[in-house]
Parts: sequence; structure tokens; C-alpha cells
Amino acid sequence: QVQLVESGGGLVQAGGSLRLSCATSGITFRGNAMRWFRQGPGKQREFAAFISSSGSTAYATSVKGRFTISRDNAKNTVDLQMNSLRPEDTGVYYCNVQHQGRDYWGQGTQVTVSS
Repeated sequence: QVQLVESGGGLVQAGGSLRLSCATSGITFRGNAMRWFRQGPGKQREFAAFISSSGSTAYATSVKGRFTISRDNAKNTVDLQMNSLRPEDTGVYYCNVQHQGRDYWGQGTQVTVSS
């Protein structure tokens, strides 16, 4: 059974930082690409960051240069370091993996950035 559990969200002032983590189980973690998505209030869920099984990364334009995705294959975790946070970064952040043709999501973690 594939499980993704996000943690690390919270309330932070604009310009601050947060580090999100996603713990995974039920997959061969090192062989899977991982993604972070986010969903702001009243908005659709959108892509934020990607890391391949080999460690290559890609970012949405809106977060490039501020967010860093990383993975720890020994711990089966994927992290999202978020710096220079803005109020528009507010939302629920979700970890995602595509496994055997299906999308799996965590329950999400709330990030709120105050101005």
C-alpha cells in the first residue's frame, strides 16, 4: 500500500522559510520520481517542483530560485526547502508519486504566509 505523509507546514511571515518533508512507504523510493504540488485558496492544484530518481530537478517558474527539492533515498523522504516566502505561496502542499500508472497523494500540509 502506497502512503505519502507530508509534514513541516505552518505559519510564517513573508520573507521567511519553511522546510516540508514527505515520508513515503509502499514503493521502491529510489526508483521513483517525486513531485510537490500546491493548492492556494480558491485555486486549482498546481505543480511546484520535481525530482527524478537520479536527482535531476525542475521547478515552476513561480518558485524557481526560492524553493529547493531534495531526496534522501536512505530515509525514503523528499523535502521541499522554501525560502523568501510570499503571501501568494499560501496553500496546501501535497507530495505526489506516479506508481504503476496511478497517481498517489498525501493528505497535504498547510502553509500560510502572512504579509
